[in-house]
Amino acid sequence: MSAVLLQQYREKIRTELDRVVSFWLTYSHDTKYGGFFTCIDKKGQVYDDLKYVWLQGRQVWMYCRLYRTMERFHKQEILQAAIAGGEFLRQFARVPSDSSTWKCAFCLTKDGKPVKIQRSIFSECFYIMAMDELSRVTGDKDMQAEAEQMMDHIIHWVRVDPSELGRTKLPGDEPMNSMAVPMMLLSLVQQLTEERDQDLVEKYRETGHWCVQKILQHIQRGGMAILENVSLEGAELNGCQGRLQNPGHALEAGWFLLQFCGTHGDESLQLAAISKFIEPQFQRGWDKEHGGFFYFLDVDGHCPTQLEWSMKLWWPHCEALIALLMAYNNTKKPTLLDRFTEVYEYTFSHFSDPENGEWFGYLTQEGKVALDFKGGPFKGFFHVPRCLYMCERILDGLLGDKN
Repeated sequence: MSAVLLQQYREKIRTELDRVVSFWLTYSHDTKYGGFFTCIDKKGQVYDDLKYVWLQGRQVWMYCRLYRTMERFHKQEILQAAIAGGEFLRQFARVPSDSSTWKCAFCLTKDGKPVKIQRSIFSECFYIMAMDELSRVTGDKDMQAEAEQMMDHIIHWVRVDPSELGRTKLPGDEPMNSMAVPMMLLSLVQQLTEERDQDLVEKYRETGHWCVQKILQHIQRGGMAILENVSLEGAELNGCQGRLQNPGHALEAGWFLLQFCGTHGDESLQLAAISKFIEPQFQRGWDKEHGGFFYFLDVDGHCPTQLEWSMKLWWPHCEALIALLMAYNNTKKPTLLDRFTEVYEYTFSHFSDPENGEWFGYLTQEGKVALDFKGGPFKGFFHVPRCLYMCERILDGLLGDKN
């Protein structure tokens, strides 16, 4: 494929990233209480003022990453917004209890009062990402130390004792390896150790390798399927949970593994990431009639029980763009770039809103907008800008090679 076409992709992606950043800078900042509104309609109007901790953390991380690594975003407006978001998180996100001082709320009122706590690790994970990345742009060592302390608690909850999460252990509730957990921990290992000293790299080395092995357990059916949930030993589970497939998660796991390969030089892992997690999702997860990735599938062909299974959501397409372009960058295999092109054309023609900016998040199976808001409890300033940011940087590298 010609450098001219790659340049066209880069220009479109670059322009789109600028528009997305502008949308959130314009409409999401709470100048009274701090933090960010994420429930924003298609034109930028706030329709709910609850603040979701994982989305607060994601927005701080994304602002800092843009500010730190892309010259055109090295602006005081972005830095000050990230600092204000970090201050809101540090003041209100953690909700100490008798069992733990490290649990975070899932959502808060606009002025920081806790509304709900989840018995999972994800609010805490994005708190870590925010604190670590913010520490890199401010030089605040206390933030970095806090991120590492929370990471150590999460590792304990996942690998040793989950009781502080508040889950009641029930006799019929079979423990499982849900792929989201080792994926998230692997992402945090990469975040915390990036360009840090060797002592920190060594501290989390074993955890990183544990995460990789837990992710690889999800390769099932003789290598032909990625299942979302398996047993702790890596065996297939019975019922709907055991048959569940999430093409977007498999693609995201694939590029997480490729990033790990980039720092550890594991060629066999790169092969598994591309041949098991990335390439097959296009054959199995892509809607051949209407285009786009299904949200959920059942490996045996039953109708998934998730009501939204056939919808086309924004984030699996974001993960596909990153995964396919990263895999092509690593291998220069033409079919991967062909797949990227097909996903690119579907994504930009269906999700992007040329009139008001940003992307719609939820389409019908046929590709029509089903929910027209730009942000909500699950969609914030993260998947779209992260995708555009990463694809732009990969294309920079590819075009540099060609020049």
